[in-house]
Amino acid sequence: MGLISEVLLLPFAPVRGSAWAVRQVLQEAERIYYDPATVRAELSRLEEQLEAGEITEEEFDRLEDELLDRLEIASRGSAGTGNGTTQ
Repeated sequence: MGLISEVLLLPFAPVRGSAWAVRQVLQEAERIYYDPATVRAELSRLEEQLEAGEITEEEFDRLEDELLDRLEIASRGSAGTGNGTTQ
């Protein structure tokens, strides 16, 4: 952006700053949500809950499918980076 547009948009700087902060929080939340390590930890926790009898087999299957979907999305997203994390 040029100097003139920066001066004209200066009154909107707080709004632009807030929008930037919201985008940063959203990106970080998505990164954590689709992090393969987080999903694997949740799968492990889910198995423990099943073995302890805290959830039923049907609940386990449904939650496991959701987690495996997240893991699949994460692996597709990180295929381009090659480091196992989503960026």
